[in-house]
Amino acid sequence: MLRFRYPNRALESGTSLLEVLITIVIIAFGLLGLASLQSKFQVAEVESYQRVQATLLMDDISERINADRGQAASYVSADPIGTDDSQPADCSGLALGAPRDICEWSLALKGASETKSTAKVGGMIDARGCITQIQASDPTPGTCTPGIYEVTVIWRGLHQTIAPGSSCGKFQTDDTYRRAITTRISVGLPDCQ
Repeated sequence: MLRFRYPNRALESGTSLLEVLITIVIIAFGLLGLASLQSKFQVAEVESYQRVQATLLMDDISERINADRGQAASYVSADPIGTDDSQPADCSGLALGAPRDICEWSLALKGASETKSTAKVGGMIDARGCITQIQASDPTPGTCTPGIYEVTVIWRGLHQTIAPGSSCGKFQTDDTYRRAITTRISVGLPDCQ
C-alpha cells in the first residue's frame, strides 16, 4: 500500500515572505518607471504648449505687418521685443499702427493674456521676438522689388538641445535651451508696374 508523505513544514517556513518581498521590489521598480515616464510626458506637454504659443504669436505679428504694408519697415526693431524690453505695460496710449502693434505683441510675448495674482503666466518662458528687414522694398519702375521681413520668436525650453541658427535673443539665455521659429513675410508693391 502506498503511503503519502507530507512535506515537512519546518523546511518551507519563510518562503512566502521571500516571495512577497520580491514582488514588492518588482512593483517598486515598475512604479519608478511610470513616475519617470509621467515626468517626461509633462515636459513634452509644456514644450508643445510653448511651440504652439510661439507659432500663434508669430502669425499674429505677421498678419499685423501684412495689414499695415505701407509701414512695414516701422515694425523692424534693433533689440528683441518681449521679456526685458522697454515697452509700456499699457498700450492704450500709443497711436494705432506699428508702435501699438509692437507694444501689444510685447505684452503677448510676456504672457499678459493670463495672470495669477500679479504674475503674467499666459506665455512662454523668457519669450522674445525679433523683426528684421532682409530686403528693402524698391518701387522704382522696372525694379519693383518687394520688402522681405523675417519674424522670429524665441523662448526657453525645458531641456538642452542643439542651439538654433537664428541670432534673435542669442546669448540672452543658455543657447542650448533656446528654441526659435522663424517665418519670412514678403510685402509686395501692388502699384508697381
